[in-house]
Amino acid sequence: MELSDLEKIRFDKIAEMRAAGIEPYPTRTEINSTIAEAVTKFEKAEAAGETQVSDIILGGRLRASRIMGKLAFAHIEDGSGRIQLFLRINELGEDALNRFKEYFDLGDYIQAGGDVVRTRTGEISLQVKEFKMLAKAITPLPAAKDEVVDGVLVRHATLADPETRYRQRYADLAVNEDVRKIFRVRAGVVRAIRNFFDDHGFIEVETPILQPLYGGAAARPFVTHHNQLKQDLYLRISFELYLKRLTVGGFDRVYEIGRDFRNEGVSYKHNPEFTQLEFYWSYADYLKVMDLTEQFIAYTCDQVLGTRKVTFDGHEIDFNPPWKRVDLRQGLIDACGIDINQYPTAEMLAGAMQQKGMKFKPDEARGKLIDFLLGEYLEPTFIQPTFLYDYPRDISPLAKNRPGDPSTVERFEGFVGGMELCNAFTELNDPLEQESRFLEMGREYKAEDEERHPMDEDYLRAMSYGMPPQGGFGMGIDRFCMLLTDRRTIREVLLFPHLREREDD
Repeated sequence: MELSDLEKIRFDKIAEMRAAGIEPYPTRTEINSTIAEAVTKFEKAEAAGETQVSDIILGGRLRASRIMGKLAFAHIEDGSGRIQLFLRINELGEDALNRFKEYFDLGDYIQAGGDVVRTRTGEISLQVKEFKMLAKAITPLPAAKDEVVDGVLVRHATLADPETRYRQRYADLAVNEDVRKIFRVRAGVVRAIRNFFDDHGFIEVETPILQPLYGGAAARPFVTHHNQLKQDLYLRISFELYLKRLTVGGFDRVYEIGRDFRNEGVSYKHNPEFTQLEFYWSYADYLKVMDLTEQFIAYTCDQVLGTRKVTFDGHEIDFNPPWKRVDLRQGLIDACGIDINQYPTAEMLAGAMQQKGMKFKPDEARGKLIDFLLGEYLEPTFIQPTFLYDYPRDISPLAKNRPGDPSTVERFEGFVGGMELCNAFTELNDPLEQESRFLEMGREYKAEDEERHPMDEDYLRAMSYGMPPQGGFGMGIDRFCMLLTDRRTIREVLLFPHLREREDD
């Protein structure tokens, strides 16, 4: 790789260290404590009247250094916290202190052992008796500039360009504590969700990522090819059809947290690869699923944030149950003056929309026209948690009809912060009706349409053995994390989001 002038200096130090018999990347460490553990241990000892804790060996990245003649002060940071190092010639000797001054730079990983004490200025510090290099950093981390504004310390990171941050997430994490906090919250969200469903009698399962036939959602799949089997396979767009096969097999409550892949556009709320929660609950319906959704969302907020009220995009959002519930048909009547039940065909609905001056793609299926109305007139208005329920059958091929209403299915979507968060059905469990729906979708939509659902003969076979009545649910974990961390783009909550290649790459 091509080195900058500063990188060349550090590169030369590696050669100098090895010439002096110092390995800049040793195989072993002797670390016996995290920084947080060491601080806690000292505070307990101090409370008992002790003035130090001995024989502590820490490791971490060198974040600050100040040389003062026969003294040196430094700060190191590990995944648990930050602590000051206090290096004196009296404890280390002149040669060792000079070695620290000469070879150690900001960004290096260092091991330091000694006694944890409190300095005269009151700062808990490690009084260093020995140290060694753990990993020499050739490339300096992006610097940060501290500024006091109205009495508040503000840190300006030089790694401020969003695209650079996403492309070099490793550097972004290293210099931005706020970014590390986002992903600690994300980890807590997944952990809390697992705990909730485990405690409610659900079993966590894993279903195939490579599938011979895609299904369970309206999305375009990624296609790959298995050379030995000589067949095309699809990266899954949903877990749904496999999870429901498991309910046929006697697992009454199942869930999965994992990756889905959709070959669709990239936006502030879409990434081709994303993390999804899906669960299926035998003998439940969409009303029971609504209640459970409110419960696990509130539980997750409690566990991760300690509050059910969050700020997102300038709005205070309250996740306390119950959520607002809006009938889809009535919601559209109120929002744009169109009663979709009065326009049973795509042509009739398009004509009504044209009369109101709406701009949309011509010759779309009725389901796509309804999706357009939802996206334009309803979704942006749902800031507080809201369930939009009772969807047209046209756009819900896997949901059960409302009793006595063949044009409407028992489906809801949950919206928060002006975007869709989750989707759920009373699941269709009639194999004959399901086959008819698949055939209908094949006729209604063009071959290239994402909403066109392929016929899955094996899924129909599974249903024919008898599928219990059930409620099903899906939620994007990434969007949920956006809400809990007040981030307006999904890239902020993905460690390594997908990006277009740079022209200069």
